[in-house]
Amino acid sequence: MAGESKQMSQICPKIHMLFSDLTKFEFPFDTRRIPLNGIYVLFEKGEIAHQTDRIVRIGTHTGNNQLPSRLQQHFIRESKDRSIFRKNIGRAILNRNNDPFLAQWEIDLTTTEARKKHSGTVDKRKLQEVEKMVTDCIQFNFSFVVFRVDEKATRLFLESKIISTVSLCDECFPSEDWLGLHLPKEKIRQSGLWLVNELYKRPLSECDFEVLKSNVLSSN
Repeated sequence: MAGESKQMSQICPKIHMLFSDLTKFEFPFDTRRIPLNGIYVLFEKGEIAHQTDRIVRIGTHTGNNQLPSRLQQHFIRESKDRSIFRKNIGRAILNRNNDPFLAQWEIDLTTTEARKKHSGTVDKRKLQEVEKMVTDCIQFNFSFVVFRVDEKATRLFLESKIISTVSLCDECFPSEDWLGLHLPKEKIRQSGLWLVNELYKRPLSECDFEVLKSNVLSSN
């Protein structure tokens, strides 16, 4: 573990520096400039690590040619059940405000059956209001970089490794005002990442980092 921690502490700053050199997108962004397949890295206002913007989320997609669509699901389309990132932002806002609507926000309305079942349970007007708050929060506070990775297996491999590396880094911690600290989910509060999966696994090795660097540089 000692060797792994030393390796991690060397590579996490490299990751941040690598991404800080990429073109940063803010809302509104032109989806035509987004590669069809790849990985996105989110940053959030007020969050700093390694003397640059702190990584707060890493994500990708499983379907082919779906990266632009995935980013639209986060930034534009007001449907919490299509974006766990949006759902967690809403959870944090509602929990911070001690809003009892949090219980209704947790209900998954993806299927027709679920919508019928909860048609009299969920306050649709309030749901739209919270979705709008989430949209405003994301569009105002978050920016991102992207890089192209065509092969699904490579995307998932690099996504997992980057998440693990950042979550294990002692220097990547949230500010005192970070919205995620209001989340009921302990994993997000502790990691400082808007994620619960792939945390605290094996970080990028030097060899893995070269693979990542090669993918980033070849796509920009």
